[in-house]
Amino acid sequence: MTLPESSTAGGGPVRLDGPWTHRDVAANGARFHIAEMGDGPLVLLLHGFPQFWWTWRHQLPALAEAGFRAVAMDLRGVGGSDRTPRGYDPANLALDITGVVRSLGEPDAALVGHDLGGYLAWTAAVMRPKLVRRLVVSSMPHPRRWRSAMLSDLSQSRAGSHVWGFQRPWLPERRLVADDAALVGELIRDWSGPQPIADEEAFETYRRAMLVPSTAHCSIEPYRWMVRSLARPDGIQFNRRMKRPVRVPTLHLHGSLDPVMRTRSAAGSGEYVEAPYRWRLFDGLGHFPHEEDPVAFTTELVNWLKDPEPDR
Repeated sequence: MTLPESSTAGGGPVRLDGPWTHRDVAANGARFHIAEMGDGPLVLLLHGFPQFWWTWRHQLPALAEAGFRAVAMDLRGVGGSDRTPRGYDPANLALDITGVVRSLGEPDAALVGHDLGGYLAWTAAVMRPKLVRRLVVSSMPHPRRWRSAMLSDLSQSRAGSHVWGFQRPWLPERRLVADDAALVGELIRDWSGPQPIADEEAFETYRRAMLVPSTAHCSIEPYRWMVRSLARPDGIQFNRRMKRPVRVPTLHLHGSLDPVMRTRSAAGSGEYVEAPYRWRLFDGLGHFPHEEDPVAFTTELVNWLKDPEPDR
């Protein structure tokens, strides 16, 4: 099941105009849409839910100006990338990411992931460490911390109630696209801090992207795997695999008012990193620090990426 080209070509809800260029790359048996700018060491940007590559619109030009090749990709099943009938477990999604690095002809990349993109960035750094030069994660703990918090911390379980709600068949998809995907705008507003991330035009952009056929279903599938596999052999094997330490320099960013992923859940992920690890808490920001305060977020990101010896 692949999205018809007519849905993404010539602009539309996904290939939005800007200083970047759009193209498709093949990786891990699928086609992935990317937006890219600049030349230099590769920085690969990974979006979360319920967004797509455009969430990095502030960081793409800033990274390019700082001397990096900035690439924002649409994850499998979202935006302009293929909607396949299967392949939404984190191990395979991480192979999508490292496959894109190879397809871009680069020896490695600094991965920058938000929310689900952060979960997959952690995973890729463990599974393919030679392809990950540095790791930056926003608004998402290490997968083993996520699992532990969701199962043992009642406050975190409540904060992540949308993940439990996604386990129902078909209803979550219908709710996401009802009333022109009004729920997408509501989620982004509710999960942000007091400083709004965008104007009504931006909310409309995210809603239109969710309305592309099959996006709602595909964007929920990773969360279904994360819960339904908890007691299955594949989930248990993944959790054991993630015991392997991350051995690349890691920058962990978080908003102090994040209502989806509590600070106490994210903090402590450094115990899984055997390399320089820096924790940065943005005071007064919610779940989308890269959009709520793009200047502060991007300054922190660029300075750390350019630091030849990031401290612990």
